[in-house]
Amino acid sequence: MSENFTVEIISPDKSILKSEATEVTIPSYEGQMGILKDHIPLITFLRPGLIIIKKNNSGEKKFFVEDGTVEFLKNNLLILTSTAKSLDSLDKNSIDIIIKNSQEKIDKGEISDKEKYLLSYKIDTLREINQ
Repeated sequence: MSENFTVEIISPDKSILKSEATEVTIPSYEGQMGILKDHIPLITFLRPGLIIIKKNNSGEKKFFVEDGTVEFLKNNLLILTSTAKSLDSLDKNSIDIIIKNSQEKIDKGEISDKEKYLLSYKIDTLREINQ
């Protein structure tokens, strides 16, 4: 019996990914959440972090996201986000620029606590990617 389920990442203008997976890890506000086949139905929001999609024999794919929504129902995982970027498409210099700009926003102090929270997760994730 297959342990696969369908995962789909969609942005407003295109479908980013549609494939089978054995496990998907998402960065939700509740923390890192692992999803396997037959997981209970859920709807949640994404915070900045990595989506890690594991497949049987072909390794894993990673995407950086800043926000979005997730629905899992009947072994179909749907991720709606406008910010998903494959790690393959991010280079060290562009990550450094994003980190610098995000840190400057925090340092100005003219943002809400929620924005600081989101920017700090964004910075931490990007630093982890850049190592």
